[in-house]
Amino acid sequence: MNRGNGVAPVSEGEELDVMIESVGGKGDGVAKIKGFVLFVPKVKKGDNVRIRVTKVLQNVGFAEKIGEAKGRSEEKEIAPEPPKPEEVYEDTEEF
Repeated sequence: MNRGNGVAPVSEGEELDVMIESVGGKGDGVAKIKGFVLFVPKVKKGDNVRIRVTKVLQNVGFAEKIGEAKGRSEEKEIAPEPPKPEEVYEDTEEF
């Protein structure tokens, strides 16, 4: 972790893909980069989002959502649905 050395692992203007780990007391999403907390409004726990860091303080930062993450969330949308049980039985009956 970067605590104690005064150097944040992110910088203002940087764009990152993050997962929202929790929601803070004021309703903002919480993402962590190497233990450094970023608050992101208008998201919910479990969201995979692309953010832009807007402000960096000594111990926390703030960011805005700019889109969906290019990782896991897109893969979920593209993945085909598994076959229904009755479809599997039909295929096996032909043999």
